[in-house]
Amino acid sequence: MSPTAEPALGNRRATYREVLAEPRFRLLFWTRAVAITADALRITTFSVLVFAATGSALLSAVAFGIGFIPQLFGSLLLGSLADRLPPRALITGGYALTCAAALLLALVRMPIAASLGVVALVSLATPVFHGASSRLVAQSLEGDAYVLGRSLNNIAGAGAQLFGLALGGAAVAALGPRRALAVSAVLYLGCALAVRVRLPRLRAGQFGDTSGGAGGGGGAVRASLHGAGVLLRGRTVRRLLLAQWLPPAFVTGAEGLIVAYAGERHFAPGGYAVLMGCLPVGMLVGDLLVGRLLRPRARERLTVPLVALAGLPLIGFAAEPGVVVSSGLLLLSGLGYAYNLGLQRPFLDALPQDGQGHAFGLLGSGSMTLQGVGPVCLGSVAAGIGTGGAIALAGGAVALTAGWILTWHPATSPTPVPNHPTGSENDIEQHACDSPAR
Repeated sequence: MSPTAEPALGNRRATYREVLAEPRFRLLFWTRAVAITADALRITTFSVLVFAATGSALLSAVAFGIGFIPQLFGSLLLGSLADRLPPRALITGGYALTCAAALLLALVRMPIAASLGVVALVSLATPVFHGASSRLVAQSLEGDAYVLGRSLNNIAGAGAQLFGLALGGAAVAALGPRRALAVSAVLYLGCALAVRVRLPRLRAGQFGDTSGGAGGGGGAVRASLHGAGVLLRGRTVRRLLLAQWLPPAFVTGAEGLIVAYAGERHFAPGGYAVLMGCLPVGMLVGDLLVGRLLRPRARERLTVPLVALAGLPLIGFAAEPGVVVSSGLLLLSGLGYAYNLGLQRPFLDALPQDGQGHAFGLLGSGSMTLQGVGPVCLGSVAAGIGTGGAIALAGGAVALTAGWILTWHPATSPTPVPNHPTGSENDIEQHACDSPAR
């Protein structure tokens, strides 16, 4: 597409049908949905297995979150591989690795520390194949189709996670935790085989530079650290990363207090489950409405109001409302998550061409890490001010983040500048200078 054609097509609204018509995206979309189901099944089942073996709530919680925090280190140390190696091999290898880990946990009775170590080691590689998959999606879809592709992934991810949690409970009850882990291994294996058979083997020229990129002739670790430094030193990329990391981290921290909040208010049995379901339902509805009904520039103009919508309803928890009002507040907060769609095009435009996979891996791993840290931090705060006050504090933090984004986020995405192969800091900063301040 020529640069002169971009402004004319920049506000064209794509459709979900167009997005799903792209064969590579359709394959990655369905395998990702199955893999997220397997993730939720594996995480919950492993947590149950650890609790059954130790009787320790702390170790059970560690088992639940052990796969999150190491991802940031994996992105920093190995993230450049997402741009250096062919995507089919990386994505297939990633699913095969998680399959092997789940099968190992299911079949081998290891010490708890060793089991936790297996999950942590596998999670180090997660940002690499996720980054390769995200980069391939960005290269397969253009313009608004890319944004709707991200929207579809968000919708499918939320639905698959809920289904995986339900499947985990049913599988543990019917089969026991070890056989349930074997079920997750089978799902991962299916994803690996589907990608290996259906995804074309792309040559280096079809996917991007695989010679080492920013790392020159150095190893993967040196190239990854250098690439992460370049991305984080670039003001535009750094701001856009933080804007996609912080609101979910605060809201997830509030979500982690819902069970305790329901218990303190003596809600009826099952009341906490109603509250827990409201946030993901709001996310699904918000993504569908904003993705399907609004044009690209309208989504970008609504970024700040939607961030504020994600936070302001949570402030209402300071009044310690009942089930009905609390459900409404959480539903409204979930709707605000659609703000992310307004940042997808500016984020992609700001990335250097030879660092997209690394950047997507960093985006996902940073988000997962902060969402793992958020509940711990707010749980500590809740011990002093109560759960309602801590949830309200999280909402206020999201609202402050919206104010910060307002100071720099342009009303609409600027016309994309060509991505320079060097991916230098100067290239990124030049793009920042080209972006009008709001």
